[in-house]
Amino acid sequence: MSDHCEERATMIAAGDLQEFAPRGREHCRRHPSALTLQLRRLQPASELCSSDGAAGLVGSLREVTIHERQRESWQLRKGASDVGEEVDYDEELYVASNMVIWSKGSKNQASTVYKAFTVDSPVLQALWCDFTIAQEKSEKADVSGSDEIVEKCICILQNSCINVHSIEGKDYIAALPFQVANVWPTKFGLLFERSSSLHEVPPSPPREPLPTMFSMLHPLDEITPLVCKSGAGVFGSARVQYVADYTMRIVFLSAEPSIVMTYDTVQSLHTVWALRRVKPEEQNTVLKFSEQMGTPQHVATSSSLTAHLRSLSKGDSPVASPFQNYSSIHSQSRSVSSPSMQSRSPSISNMAALSRSHSPALGVHSFSGVQRFNFSSNTQSPRRHSIIHSPNSTSSDSFLITETEPIVPELCIDHLWTETITNMREKNSQASKVFITTDLCGQKFLCFLVESQLQLRCVKFQESNDKSQLIFGSVTNIQAKDAAPVEGIDTLLVLEGSGNLVLYSGVVRVGKVFIPGLPAPSLTMSNQMPRPSTPLDSVSTPSKPLNKHLGPLEESVLLSPVPELRDSSKLHDSTYVEDCTFQQLGTFIHSLRDPVHNRVTLELSNNTMVRITIPEIATSELVKRCLQGVKAILPKEIAVQMLVKWYNAYNAPGGPSYHSEWNLFVTCLMNMMGYNTERLAWTRNVSKRLDFEGSLSPVIAPKKARPSETGSDEDWEYLLSSDYHRNFESHPVAKALRLDPLEVSSPKDDFLQSLSLDSSTLLFTHIPAIFFVLHLIYEELKLNSLMGEGIRSLVVLLVQLARDLKLEAYIDYYYRDYPALVKSSRQTCIIDQVQTGFMHHPSFFSAEPPSIFQWLSSCLKGEGVQPYPYLPGICERSKLVVVTVALYILGDENAVSNEATHYLYKITSGQRKQQIEQDDSRCSFRHSTSVSSLAEKLVIWMTNVGFTLRDLESLPFGVALPIRDAIYYCREQPASDWPEAVCLLIGRQDLSKQACEGNLQKGKSSVGPVLSSDIPSGAESEEDEDGMNDMNEEVMSLIWSEDLRVQEVRRLLQSARPVRVNVVQMPESSDHEYIEEKENRLLQLCQRTMALPVGRGMFTLFSYHPVPTEQLPIPKLNLTGRAPPRNTTVDLNSGNIDVPPNMACWASFHNGVAAGLKIAPASQIDSAWIVYNKPKIAELANEYAGFLMALGLNGHLTKLATLNIHDYLTKGHEMTSIGLLLGVSAAKLGTMDMAITRLLSIHIPALLPPTSTELDVPHNVQVAAVIGIGLVYQGTAHRHTAEVLLAEIGRPPGPEMEYCTDRESYSLASGLALGMVCLGHGSNLIGMSDLNVPEQLYQYMVGGHRRFQAGMHREKHKSPSYQIKEGDTINVDVTCPGATLALAMIYLKTNNRSIADWLQAPDTMYLLDFVKPEFLLLRTLARCLILWDDILPNSKWVNSNVPQIIRENSISLHATELPSSEDLSLETLAQAHVYIIAGACLSLGFRFAGSENLAAFNCLYKYATDFLKCLSAPTASITGHYNLETCLSVLLLSLAMVMAGSGNLKVLQLCRFMHKKTGGEMNYGFHLAHHMALGLLFLGGGRYSLSTSNSSIAALLCALYPHFPVHSTDNRYHLQALRHLYVLAAEPRLLTPVDVDSNTPCYALIEVTYKGTQWYAEATEELMAPTLLPELHLLKQIRVKGPRYWELLIDLSKGTNHLKSILSKGGILYVKLRAGQLSYKEDPMGWRSLLAQTVTHRNSEARAFKPEAISAFTSDPALFSFADYFCKPTVNMGQKQEILDLFSSILYECVTQENPEMLPTYIAIDQAVRRLERREMSETFELWQIKLVLEFFSSRSHQERMSRNPNRGLFMNSEFLPVMKCTIDNTLDQWLQAGGDVSLHSYLSGQPTDESQLSMLACFLIYHSVPTPGQLAAGGLEGSTNFSELLLKFKQLNMPVRALLRLAPLLLRNPQSMVL
Repeated sequence: MSDHCEERATMIAAGDLQEFAPRGREHCRRHPSALTLQLRRLQPASELCSSDGAAGLVGSLREVTIHERQRESWQLRKGASDVGEEVDYDEELYVASNMVIWSKGSKNQASTVYKAFTVDSPVLQALWCDFTIAQEKSEKADVSGSDEIVEKCICILQNSCINVHSIEGKDYIAALPFQVANVWPTKFGLLFERSSSLHEVPPSPPREPLPTMFSMLHPLDEITPLVCKSGAGVFGSARVQYVADYTMRIVFLSAEPSIVMTYDTVQSLHTVWALRRVKPEEQNTVLKFSEQMGTPQHVATSSSLTAHLRSLSKGDSPVASPFQNYSSIHSQSRSVSSPSMQSRSPSISNMAALSRSHSPALGVHSFSGVQRFNFSSNTQSPRRHSIIHSPNSTSSDSFLITETEPIVPELCIDHLWTETITNMREKNSQASKVFITTDLCGQKFLCFLVESQLQLRCVKFQESNDKSQLIFGSVTNIQAKDAAPVEGIDTLLVLEGSGNLVLYSGVVRVGKVFIPGLPAPSLTMSNQMPRPSTPLDSVSTPSKPLNKHLGPLEESVLLSPVPELRDSSKLHDSTYVEDCTFQQLGTFIHSLRDPVHNRVTLELSNNTMVRITIPEIATSELVKRCLQGVKAILPKEIAVQMLVKWYNAYNAPGGPSYHSEWNLFVTCLMNMMGYNTERLAWTRNVSKRLDFEGSLSPVIAPKKARPSETGSDEDWEYLLSSDYHRNFESHPVAKALRLDPLEVSSPKDDFLQSLSLDSSTLLFTHIPAIFFVLHLIYEELKLNSLMGEGIRSLVVLLVQLARDLKLEAYIDYYYRDYPALVKSSRQTCIIDQVQTGFMHHPSFFSAEPPSIFQWLSSCLKGEGVQPYPYLPGICERSKLVVVTVALYILGDENAVSNEATHYLYKITSGQRKQQIEQDDSRCSFRHSTSVSSLAEKLVIWMTNVGFTLRDLESLPFGVALPIRDAIYYCREQPASDWPEAVCLLIGRQDLSKQACEGNLQKGKSSVGPVLSSDIPSGAESEEDEDGMNDMNEEVMSLIWSEDLRVQEVRRLLQSARPVRVNVVQMPESSDHEYIEEKENRLLQLCQRTMALPVGRGMFTLFSYHPVPTEQLPIPKLNLTGRAPPRNTTVDLNSGNIDVPPNMACWASFHNGVAAGLKIAPASQIDSAWIVYNKPKIAELANEYAGFLMALGLNGHLTKLATLNIHDYLTKGHEMTSIGLLLGVSAAKLGTMDMAITRLLSIHIPALLPPTSTELDVPHNVQVAAVIGIGLVYQGTAHRHTAEVLLAEIGRPPGPEMEYCTDRESYSLASGLALGMVCLGHGSNLIGMSDLNVPEQLYQYMVGGHRRFQAGMHREKHKSPSYQIKEGDTINVDVTCPGATLALAMIYLKTNNRSIADWLQAPDTMYLLDFVKPEFLLLRTLARCLILWDDILPNSKWVNSNVPQIIRENSISLHATELPSSEDLSLETLAQAHVYIIAGACLSLGFRFAGSENLAAFNCLYKYATDFLKCLSAPTASITGHYNLETCLSVLLLSLAMVMAGSGNLKVLQLCRFMHKKTGGEMNYGFHLAHHMALGLLFLGGGRYSLSTSNSSIAALLCALYPHFPVHSTDNRYHLQALRHLYVLAAEPRLLTPVDVDSNTPCYALIEVTYKGTQWYAEATEELMAPTLLPELHLLKQIRVKGPRYWELLIDLSKGTNHLKSILSKGGILYVKLRAGQLSYKEDPMGWRSLLAQTVTHRNSEARAFKPEAISAFTSDPALFSFADYFCKPTVNMGQKQEILDLFSSILYECVTQENPEMLPTYIAIDQAVRRLERREMSETFELWQIKLVLEFFSSRSHQERMSRNPNRGLFMNSEFLPVMKCTIDNTLDQWLQAGGDVSLHSYLSGQPTDESQLSMLACFLIYHSVPTPGQLAAGGLEGSTNFSELLLKFKQLNMPVRALLRLAPLLLRNPQSMVL
């Protein structure tokens, strides 16, 4: 019976029992695939074979449940949420035939199907696996910081391939080159075991065995063999070889730690290996090793490996499946149908190793079968370069190794441990189940279940000190039939042979598990069972226990790769069951499966399954903390035993109710310490209450049987201590835990004899250590204001222990904390001296109680402090507070580094004594760093350790104050680049939102929620197609709020509505003539209409995010007109007048570009969408060509698949080719991308080999390709390219006249391209000195003899043209513009005088005659761009460019009559004059592009108006109208460049004036220029501006080339498509403040500081944002200025990336209104703000402040409610009015000072002081806090901060604190005079004090920091006679003088009678 008792005592009740069935089974029945199978069955046999025979067969077996049961398997894991928070549910992966069902469910079976997959052939295995993709830093690296992306996937293994589906929706199919026996998920990827076919088994000598294990690190990677590094061989070095041992089977694989367990079927041994990546040297060894022929047989030579794999692929494979060929064909067709897998898996491009997706193995070979292994000799594995950085094979090698390129291994296994060989080792002792478990003290075990032995073997292992390897210990055997880990509580469940479920922790038995609702196997029964202890040979069968009825496919769950054995053991199951006469018993458990967290499934003998929950170790926070602490301090073995005892006590069947958990813990703990809890007064109450509730506490249970000795006394006491009695007590906490006075009557001697401790108990020797730890936990809980209840419970236990250990200092300490709970000492437990000797006093035990508040107080006062003891992992708050104070108050920056040894003292269970250097010097505030950085450091460190606002709220207010102070400081002056968490902590939502937007990867934030204008523009319906309706009206209306200029621009630039043709019919003209006249007028107007789209593209630049499911709307280009008054339509196609052919062809190209440029670079666009936009009608092809170019300019064309690019180019449509070539090269600007270079070279004859066939490339396409080369090689100074382009500038027309048309544009393009390639390199062109680039260009510019070309194409240059007679001189008219601009770009900004002098305008009439006036414009421009720093924005500088001869003889621009002259050609001079001035002005525009420089603007505006006057002056005919118009257009463009994006009104008026001029000289080109100027002026709707970087200037030179086309098809001098390259110079520079509360754009004052330069000193200017910023490299810092908004500083000296990312995301800068302020829109002058009203009458503010007004100050709902409930007076308030006023003024102060979080602190202080006045303080906790607050404000560090920054701070301008301090002082002094001195005296002399005075006395002691009587005695105060002596003696005790003054009378009054 005792046995039975024992069993009963250690039973553990398992939680809720539930029926279990896999979720997927139900779903499978309803899955639609069942239907398709029935359809398939109706097909004729021949088709059945071809379609899917396997599925057909399955279909026919569908109804047969036995088969179905056999096919199903499932596995469970702990649910993982996407966000990363804790979730508590199971995820299940269920497999049946060819379906895989993934479901997620909660505890109570409410589960849902998450995904279901159906594949073509039966699923062999399904598993979860995470693949890591190494991020190489490519242009895709917008994910900052993370080097690896983890793809969570599901892998489904079929017969011949494996499907991988990732959560993001990518899917891959990888073919398998061999039959796979098993797949295992690892930390790195998948691991395959090849199934060994029978004919391999003995390996025939000539052929080496093939590897048996392979790894695949990503579905697109190779399947590579595994390498094994075994122990040292004969020669002492470890051998590295392929794993080829077919006797080795994997039985277990774990990812953390990354280990593999294998089983050797021959030696019957288990071995553990570490799995890791291969090191490069090991790869080389294996690859070299396998090439020598004399290899040991274990190592596979790669040749035979590949040969064998090849033979497999030919078909003689061991795969015995008739459908294999089918499946390979099927998967092949799948992979080929998608162009290189890319369109099906859109995000392959994100894998930075892009080469994977273009792998030749994917598109070319079949995707299935082994061909993935046999690359033909010249295609190397594309992964060789991208992933493995090892020089193992270069292309030259791969030609040498003929057909067998080795496969480079990826993973390696290192041998760690092998089990020892025993004598009686049976054959099939392979582990059927392996798992890793942790015991209650964190020791790890690897457990494997050997079913044939009925044994669970547990191996303890741990990491070595340097974390590099695992060390395995000894093996412990536990008799078990089955086992499963319970990870949630660090235990494992063991199913014993007898059918009992037992819980173990590690190898320590915890107890039996009692399952309610299942009969326990009764004990009589268990005797007939074969006892597990007896050797099992008595059972005649090779006993495989009654384990699995579930059929063969179960193995994928049981992880046993030995199906044959499993089947053979089926025969014996039945006999074994009959042996144990068990059948009549009904159900019993016969195995465990699917453990997740603390739940596990039991399989019962009647084939049902139930799921049980193993209970937690503890639920209450307090008990958990205490258990953790005690566990940390005890030696491991004792700790485990202690926890086991507690677990049994806590989880006994019918265990305690929730709130008595603490009482149970105390009882249990004290029992283990040796107390007799029956006799101890207060614990007796506890246990009786437990019994009373009907719970049988197992610890007390055996003793209940004894009859009571003391009879009815005890019953009376019981009644007194019953709950019933307690309910009548006034103060339940105080009264219940101390005995009632009545109870003293019980005999004292009884206590004395019975209360000695039993020193043999488990924890007796460790009592001091446990006491100390519990004390530290008590201190830790004080730092959490939510744990008040727990502290009170804990203090009672601590007092009892302190009394027993006779620790006076501690008792006094607890008394001061809880005067009401801790009465002066009553019942002490007598512990013998002898017994105390046995106790182990640890080294860290201190006689003075460590107190966190005392420690902080000393720091604040600047006294020396000892390190504060803390328990790592348990007292984290104490650590946090200590480090905070050390950093912020003591100013020690090293405190936050990891080893804060000066301040913290770690406590560990080891007996090592820790060395502390006593550093008792007084800590003073160090001046080493600026205060701001301390506050910043603190805040940043706190967020790094995970401290949040919620934690701050639960800190007591005194402790939190320094942190709040730091936060307040940081809030005032934050840095702009802090992470989101920091900004949340300091309460700056504006910043945290900014940081949060910044962390979103591109594209997720559609340019911020604010700036996607969902507001439909209030426009009429027909206006909607003008292509300008997606602009962000909200921001534009802020920028230009005074007028409607944006509407005006829209009107000027719209080209979608018919124009108005206003022609008056003269009386003499006939109707027919009138119609012709109207049409001619329309033709003139159309010249203007066709020029509009370029400007519209500028205006709408990057303003739209397209919807990926809709086509981009391209507005129609409308070339019709309407004639008033009847509004008749006028059309050009009527045939009345001659219209040039293809007139609108370029105009529609520009229209397409304009539409495409609306798309913002951040939009989500993919290849498919671009193709989807392709128009169906051929007429729109030109628009689509423009659209493609635009996509290149905004960077989206890189997403277009190469296939599609070639597809477009082969169509041979000229416009499409131009658009595509320019677009692709713009997208790859400066990358020297090889693929694009090839693409372009095909279109440039000069770049093709001389022998290649002549391709007939249209001339304009050649021009575009040449510019493309310039863009792709921009700034690279690539020699070959430069050489070819240099030659191409002077390309002769060719003998057959093949290059004679439009030669000028080709030469110009070559010059521009050459300039781009060598952009800004100046004289430093490395390796090109022999080309003489500048000299050659000079010759092209001024003419002379043609040099002999040393290029590839010299044959072509030999024979001259047959028609154009150039002779051997250079045709300057063709080559000059290109050469001039090339020189300008090569020497851009180099200030090279010598080159600039070549470009000086000629200063003699003779020389002037040789130069076209037009070219003078280019020369002047080039010269000024080279002398960049000399450009000055005034007319004096402009005129200085005009040579003297022109200046003296030229007509001024205003002259009215002409001077006469004989020897000078006035016409030449006049033309030269205007062109030189235009050139100088254009360079001015470049120099100040996008700067809005006022001087430059005024200067240019003056010249523009001069030219306008000049046009109407009589002298205009000399200069020529055309020339003047050109110059005027150039000036307009220069003005627009300077004012780009600003929408300047004067320039807009000029543009509008030019818009109206349509007749006469105004041709298409001039309109183009004027509307480009208009577009630049409103670039991107005011969001963009121009940059002056070298690359931008090159782009602008191409776009604004000052020779404009004469008509719409004119490309002779300059290709029109280049006009759009301005996009490359545009950069977002609009800063838009957005109010973070209302989320709308608003005005804010911004102060911009410029860095100093050679022209001006450092300067600041104030701007009203939204505004365009100057170029960022000119700026030092930007700040949002007060007083309306919180200040915010963006410091650009650290780097401009932060600001750039803000600007590129729409320029949104979140700002936050300060309290009481209104925005600038509501209150432009700032007169309505609340602060303005209250400043005038400062004194009466508290009364004047109406709570209703709070809404102006804050948007916080909590404060609104506070104002409502606590500040509004109601009728007959009486006394309360004063409190309401106080609350109102507190609220007012908090919101005006903007620290509403201080409100609770104010109120807490006020309440505490009121409680003290009423003398109701039962605990001194709040008094401590007030004391800390006062000390903080008087601390030196705080004083110094204030002196530096006097007008800020918490509590700054209030009289609140002084008043409170005064009240406390008065209250305590009154108490002292009213008889408090008596109790104080008796306390100091150690006599008992009056109980009624206790709490006030404690308050006095705390507030005045009075030393304990013990310290006073040690101080030797007996002989003091006067105050000065006292002062001296108290100096060591650190007692403040004001307290000493109050004590002095007591100490000096009667020195003799004081018994000290």
